[in-house]
Amino acid sequence: MDEEHLHDDLHVFEGRNFFQQRLRSFFTVYLILAFYLLLLIILFTVSFSRVSAVSSKLNEVHPERKQNFSGRDFLLFPCGPRSREWEYFDGKCYYFSLTRTSWHKAKAQCEEMHSQLAVINSYAKQNFIMFRTRNERFWIGLTDENSEGEWEWIDKTDYKTTFTFWKAGEPNNSGSNEDCAHVWIAGEWNDVYCTYECYYVCEKPLPN
Repeated sequence: MDEEHLHDDLHVFEGRNFFQQRLRSFFTVYLILAFYLLLLIILFTVSFSRVSAVSSKLNEVHPERKQNFSGRDFLLFPCGPRSREWEYFDGKCYYFSLTRTSWHKAKAQCEEMHSQLAVINSYAKQNFIMFRTRNERFWIGLTDENSEGEWEWIDKTDYKTTFTFWKAGEPNNSGSNEDCAHVWIAGEWNDVYCTYECYYVCEKPLPN
């Protein structure tokens, strides 16, 4: 073998060796990158699992928060964002019906909405309802059906020791069957037969 061929073979060998070194370098770099990628995936998975676990524990401790709404919504709709027809006053929510019905049906419809016919036990509440009813007839939760002349609030509030706002000369039991009360002109109370159809006022506590 002459010197020229030996020199060429040496160049080929060095070229292959250089290529193999570069290949090993690239392989090493890719291996390191793959390792870091796998490490990132593992860290992300662990972090996500921990966040999910903490969230689950919070929901177990405060399940009612799922139904809570923001402070801004509370200011706009204190009776609940899905109860915009309810009006807030002094710690309770009030519904003023848009249709007329009898006292017993009004009582049942309030109960279907998890509420009761309004019990007026203060001058402040009287003013609030008087302003909203505007001389229309609205049923309230007051009746003497059980015993004539013995008026009772449906929530068992003591009628004899609480606020009243009867119209002058009322209750008079005209016709001997006026056993249910409603607010009327200037918000004054009047007794009338329970099958009479008028609007009604429901009340309920604030949602939790």
